[in-house]
Amino acid sequence: MNQFTRRVLFFLFFLSGFCSLVYQVVWTRMAFASFGIILPVLSVVLSVFMLGLSVGSWAGGRWIPSLTQKTGWSAAWFYAGAEMVIGLGAFAVPKLFAISERFLLSSGQTDSFTYLLLSALALAISILPWCLCMGTTFPFMMAYIREWAGASRESFSFLYLANVLGAMCGTFLTAVVWIETMGFHHTLWLAAAGNFTITFISVCLGWEQKRRVVAGAEARPAPAAAAVPPPAAGRLTNWILFSTGFMAMAMEVVWTRAFTPVLKTQVYSFAMIVFTYLGATFLGSWMYRRDLRGKRQLPKEILIPALAVMAFLPVLVNNPKIVVANYWEADIRLLSAILLLASIVPFCALLGYLTPGLIDESTAGNPTQAGRAYAINVLGCILGPLFACYLLLPRLSGRYALILLSLPFLVFCFQLRRRFSRRLNWALAAALGLTLAWSAFGVEDFEGMLKKSASKGAVVRRDHTATVISYDDGIGRLLLVNGIGMTSLTPITKFMVHLPLAFRKGRPESALIICFGMGTTYRSALSWNIDTTAVELVPSVTKAFGFYHADAASCASNPKGHIIIDDGRRFLKRTDKKFDVIVVDPPPPIEAAGSSLLFSREFYVLARQHLNPGGIVQMWFPGGEVATAQAVVRSIQESFPYVRCFPSVQGWGIHLLASDIPMEMLDAGQLLARMPENARRDLMEWRPAMDPKAYLNQVLTNEYSLPHLLNPDLQVQVTDDRPYNEYFLLRRLLK
Repeated sequence: MNQFTRRVLFFLFFLSGFCSLVYQVVWTRMAFASFGIILPVLSVVLSVFMLGLSVGSWAGGRWIPSLTQKTGWSAAWFYAGAEMVIGLGAFAVPKLFAISERFLLSSGQTDSFTYLLLSALALAISILPWCLCMGTTFPFMMAYIREWAGASRESFSFLYLANVLGAMCGTFLTAVVWIETMGFHHTLWLAAAGNFTITFISVCLGWEQKRRVVAGAEARPAPAAAAVPPPAAGRLTNWILFSTGFMAMAMEVVWTRAFTPVLKTQVYSFAMIVFTYLGATFLGSWMYRRDLRGKRQLPKEILIPALAVMAFLPVLVNNPKIVVANYWEADIRLLSAILLLASIVPFCALLGYLTPGLIDESTAGNPTQAGRAYAINVLGCILGPLFACYLLLPRLSGRYALILLSLPFLVFCFQLRRRFSRRLNWALAAALGLTLAWSAFGVEDFEGMLKKSASKGAVVRRDHTATVISYDDGIGRLLLVNGIGMTSLTPITKFMVHLPLAFRKGRPESALIICFGMGTTYRSALSWNIDTTAVELVPSVTKAFGFYHADAASCASNPKGHIIIDDGRRFLKRTDKKFDVIVVDPPPPIEAAGSSLLFSREFYVLARQHLNPGGIVQMWFPGGEVATAQAVVRSIQESFPYVRCFPSVQGWGIHLLASDIPMEMLDAGQLLARMPENARRDLMEWRPAMDPKAYLNQVLTNEYSLPHLLNPDLQVQVTDDRPYNEYFLLRRLLK
């Protein structure tokens, strides 16, 4: 094969990997919007992607020899067909997500077995067909390489290197550039254009191959003359391929949760984990290709022990004594994030070296054997995220989950011990034993740090959605979800419900609270003796209610109160109830996906449909970037004809009140007169010495003028397709 053709094939697989990761990043975020921002959705998307790659790789490797022989077509044409189908997925998947979302509205709360099962099936139906085609690309292109050059023992690693490099670039550019500048749908269209470009070039390659065969310039090797397929990979090789895929993808899910205290929940956090993972994998694959050309590649007897040691590195680094998890030391937190990401590089690089090496060695370029070996590796990638999400993380902290996932590499070291010298065996046993012991007993994670620092004990609750920690730091009680501080016992959360209920014309009879938090707002709404519904995404958050309020049990048993485990948007879509007041307190930080879906214009339109006449929506904006505040205000201003903005009683953040009718201009005395006695007592619970009118006037007399909060650029707003608050890096870097 000449150098020009090799470069074309490298470009095609680079672009193919690029487009595939664009789809994974965008489809994952769209899946959050349709099925809930919960860890099971991320795990299912990853597993379905890998399922498609596994089955597609196995089926493509098995079928491509007979397909080319029976039809006489070049394998490049089948590769072109697969890429064309993948490109169509850019247009089909968003529509399938929307159909599935409507279908699942009747399947119950998001923590129910029925919903989790049906949502997993809906996700699989939506994205599996396109992922199957992605899986066929490796054996199809390997078959085309055989048409050109006969058997090539290194064809898989050649394509793997290009694919991983493209995937790395696709992840970075999608998260950092394209979604922010173009939105989700246009980013998908751009990826589809890439697939269609591959299709056109591949069709041309197929025609060129047909011309060469017809002209007799270099006839396709006859089946009898083809290289004898290598023997099937040994059992140990298959187990290593399966286990490395299983552990790597399970670890990726655990890293996402374990690193959250430092990396936070911004979309860039997960993107940087994936980017680092792929970048290190590319580095390892490049080193393998370099060593292959020099005929000095490292054997698995060296790579497996190195993997066993490096698997523990993220456990050792994710230590409060090394990395910082607060918002106030930005430079130090940036360094901490870099250290955490760097801790996974050696492990991923070793995997990038080992995986293509094992497949090259055991398949010798045979597309059928390579498809089978790659399918075994990807099969592990399917099961790993599901195991981590549903079995591991609900029971163990991130630290011990990573330790458990590292143990299989110790088993492989034990199986390979006879190939080591006696001295190496002793050195390896000492290194692994010390690493394991130090990881388990010599370091602590953020959960351990919080338990030590808590003045009155810390309570840790885990479920498939998140890890919830309730503790008292000696100053006040705090709520953390996956290491992120959600809220504290602040009077702001009381004002969130008392303000709109008091401003509403006529006696209110119902309220909806989206985001339960500590339960303060829910408790305050019940003080009005009205029908109160609270919606919370994380089951363990509602179980912590009693940690913060002594009367939690009586509130929970109040017949007028209802606590629902669901995504707030999904609940509104599946209920026909209407409310006098809807209170929304989006989870921090404001750049998180959970916040953008509640700040968007589409959410306000949905909330407006569930208001009774004269009803009010209260949206809390905690503060932050001025442009983000302007975007949030613009979105709500374009959804409601009447909007009022009040500062908080503690001087930070904004209460946004929106309604279909004008809200009366009431003073503090008039608002207090509308409040029942229990509601007034609740409002003043933490400020009993203050005058109620003076207390309310701290908010009422400082009302913001709405025009001053709007950006003249009408595009500065939050929508589902372009979540302005969530994707911000270019805007802030370029100012």
